[in-house]
Parts: sequence; structure tokens; C-alpha cells
Amino acid sequence: MIETFYDVMRRQGITRRSFLKFCSLTAASLGLSPAFAPKIAHAMETKPRIPVLWLHGLECTCCSESFIRSGHPLAKDVILSMLSLDYDDTIMAAAGHNAEAIVTEIVEKYKGNYILAVEGNPPLAEDGMYCIIGGKPFVDQLKYAAESCKAIISWGSCASWGCVQAAKPNPTRATPVHKVPGLADKPIIKVPGCPPIAEVMTAVVAYLLTFDKLPTLDKQGRPQMFYSQRIHDKCYRRPHFDAGQFVEHWDDEAARQGQCLYKMGCKGPTTYNACSTVKWNEGTSFPIQSGHGCIGCSEDGFWDKGSFYDRLTDINQFGIEANADAVGGTAAAVVGAGIAAHAGLTALHRAKQPGDKQPGAEQ
Repeated sequence: MIETFYDVMRRQGITRRSFLKFCSLTAASLGLSPAFAPKIAHAMETKPRIPVLWLHGLECTCCSESFIRSGHPLAKDVILSMLSLDYDDTIMAAAGHNAEAIVTEIVEKYKGNYILAVEGNPPLAEDGMYCIIGGKPFVDQLKYAAESCKAIISWGSCASWGCVQAAKPNPTRATPVHKVPGLADKPIIKVPGCPPIAEVMTAVVAYLLTFDKLPTLDKQGRPQMFYSQRIHDKCYRRPHFDAGQFVEHWDDEAARQGQCLYKMGCKGPTTYNACSTVKWNEGTSFPIQSGHGCIGCSEDGFWDKGSFYDRLTDINQFGIEANADAVGGTAAAVVGAGIAAHAGLTALHRAKQPGDKQPGAEQ
């Protein structure tokens, strides 16, 4: 019998108060109201930890690096308590045949009741020989582990979209998880980003454990709670965009004032992610806040969409015809017209004041 989340926390000396605080933080990470905290606590107290196989294909391990830096909920709590992380070749102690035997054990012992987390993607060219795990093509390991899993989590843009490995001309035929033959009918949660935000990753796991179902996904298979809005929608520089105030050159006066980075190639208007709200490093900052435009790393094919510094040219947000390239001049004209109109109205108001002599009146 696998221990529950709460069993493990008690064994680690964590108090009941700390446990309930953790549940409240988890609810906040999921974007849920405080009323859901008791439901999360009940799930943690009664449900067994979920067996997880965390496989690695073609990738740089940045998703794992991000995951272990989660602040809320703490990754150590997720790994040691919420999950029974049985296989992850990056952080596991076992190696060689002993490590590979774990995959078979979990697949056979927990058929239909374990989560398959995939970081990276399999290359399909040359029968998968560009990525070998335990002497076998990674794609074979992936298909074997996916056959009996409860759900698949595609960590990062590599597993979700293919990322840099699948960029043109893609000689290895690096393929995102959902396009691997035989896996299309599996329940797959895509958590894109290069890497994804740590708190987003742990919150997705917490949701699966608490509600025993997949979170609501958008049409591309991403959790709506984190990928329903563009970075641009909640960016703190958005007022500058609306006002037509843009950085024109790196380190110009507009850059020093924190104005909009759209003209420097920022992809925030077309990128769906939680960077501008959840942020990184426990809510400290995100790329735009550090002075660099968004490169759209959570979007499909972002490596093949030209330079990260190419300006988007089809963003019309100020009316049907206007875009950000033209809005600066338009905004200036509107301001000028407003000043002129204000001056005219002021003159007219003064002319109508009681006691004022009207032009042509008798002396």
C-alpha cells in the first residue's frame, strides 16, 4: 500500500498547521478560491501517492531544473510526498539495469494507475537510433511506458511541440509526444515553455492528485488555468503599448523608462503563458521585466518563426486598421486635437460667462 501525501508529511515532522497552509498555497497556485483548500487537504489525506515515470528524450534537462526550483508548492514536497517518483534518470540514485527494471515494475504493477511525465522528445529517423536509453531507442521506451499509463504530461516545448530539436530541417525527425504513432489517443497534458514555469508544473501535478482528472485544456491541449491569456494581456508594460510608447533601440531613453518592447521583437502579443502573472524565481521577475522581449518559447514552432528580434507586423489592437507601428503618430495627433478642442471649449465657456461683453454689444 502506497502512503498518502499526509502520511509522508507527518513522518517528516510537518505540523497540521503547516499542512493546511500548504493546501492553501496549492489552491492559490491553481487559481482556485480558498474554499478549495479543504478539498485539497482531504485528497492529500486519503489518496495514495501517484506512481510517476519521468522519462527523458532529446532535451537539455531545463524542465527538471525548473521543477526543482518551485516555490509554491515546494518541489521537495511534491517529489517526496505528493508523488511516488519511481524513475527519473536525472535525480534517481539507481543506474544501469537496476534503473531500467523500475520502468517494467511500475508498468506491470500499476497498470492504468501511474502518470507518465515526458521531458524531451523522441527522434524517429533511423528507427530512433539518435536517442538511446538503456541500449534501446527512446521511442520504444516511451511507447512501452505510455501503453498502460493513466495520463501523459508533456513537460516543456520539446515534448509539447518539438522545440529546437524539431527546428528545420530536423534531420533526426524529432517528434513531439502527441505526434508519436500510437500515442494520439492517450490523454495528454501539454505544459509548454522552455522551460515551463516551476509553479505551473507543480500545480498541474497537484490538480491531478486532488481531483483525479485532467485540468480543463484549451484546443491545443494546454491547461487553461495557465495558458488562457497572452503574456501581453497582463504585462505591466501594456499601458505603454496602448499609448504608443515604444523602445526603438536598446538602452535608449524609452528603454530606461520601461516602455513597451514590441518594436524590439517582443512576442508577448501572440504568446499564451503565465509569465506576466506567476513570473519566475518565486514570483521575482520574468524576461520582459528584466528588459528583454518575450521570444514566444511556449508557442508551437517558435524556433522557425524568424529572428527573436523581428517585429510582429500584424498586431491590430487599436481599431480595425491601426497597429502598433502606426499608433504612435495617431496617438500624437489625437492628443494634439484634444488640446485644440479643449482650448476652443474653454474660450467658448469664458465667452458665455455672466457679465462678459459679447462681441458687437453696445458700450
